[in-house]
Amino acid sequence: MFKGSIVALVTPFTDHGVDEWKLAELVEYQIKNGTKGIVPCGTTGESPTLTHEEHDKVIEIAVDAARKRVPVIAGTGSNSTSEAIRLTRHAEESGADAALVVTPYYNKPTQKGLYLHFKAVADSVKIPIILYNIEGRCSRNIETSTIKALAKDCKNIIGVKEASGNLDQAKAVKEACGKTFDLLSGDDALTIPMMKLGGTGVISVLANIMPKEVSEVVALMLKGKVKEAEAKQEKLLPIIKAMFLETNPAPVKTACGLMGLCSAKLRLPMCELEPDNLKKLKQVLANYDLMKG
Repeated sequence: MFKGSIVALVTPFTDHGVDEWKLAELVEYQIKNGTKGIVPCGTTGESPTLTHEEHDKVIEIAVDAARKRVPVIAGTGSNSTSEAIRLTRHAEESGADAALVVTPYYNKPTQKGLYLHFKAVADSVKIPIILYNIEGRCSRNIETSTIKALAKDCKNIIGVKEASGNLDQAKAVKEACGKTFDLLSGDDALTIPMMKLGGTGVISVLANIMPKEVSEVVALMLKGKVKEAEAKQEKLLPIIKAMFLETNPAPVKTACGLMGLCSAKLRLPMCELEPDNLKKLKQVLANYDLMKG
């Protein structure tokens, strides 16, 4: 159902809140450069530091700006099931095309708890749900058996953003859930290996600053032009690595500021890069001719 390069969009801030005008501009920039989907309010969008009102507004703006030209997959996860349900219902009411629901963090639920959580969210809406599996941030892996059960029991759970870094698990999920179940890479560096296993695309951090290039790689893979895709991806590896000099989204948000795309402002506990890492990031951006001015 969802394929191609899908951007995990940054949330631009002013000193007083979300920069709503700039947010709409970023959506337009993505669509004009080949991005096939928008994910507002994800990890890269600093969703944990958005107020409920801001979270709702960011999704509404993204939906309005996209104008159904590409799908909007709203980040609506929470470690509180009731809160995740409220956010997901709001996304549906706002016209989002799907919801991306992350593993409950901090609580450390059992696999049964994960199943019940995701099922409750899925049962509360009609829009498609994409699970977001990222053990490194959530301390819990959604096991293949749990994903299989959810895909079987909840017809609107149609895919997973796989960010565990475990290709064996990605392969097992694809085999367990079938061809119609979307497998989306959650790691720019693993997009091609994931797509070789049957993945349909990537939810990308890098696409914030290089949407055209990421889109080209994924489009080539979807056409079966693996060698061409690998050649393009090889050229992107240094800047992919630079996006994780420190915890995401600090590097990509800083890059957006240096490129003039939006303010580099981060919300605590995210903070500006260490001087050495900032120097490294600037050099990489210069190498790709991305520095403003």
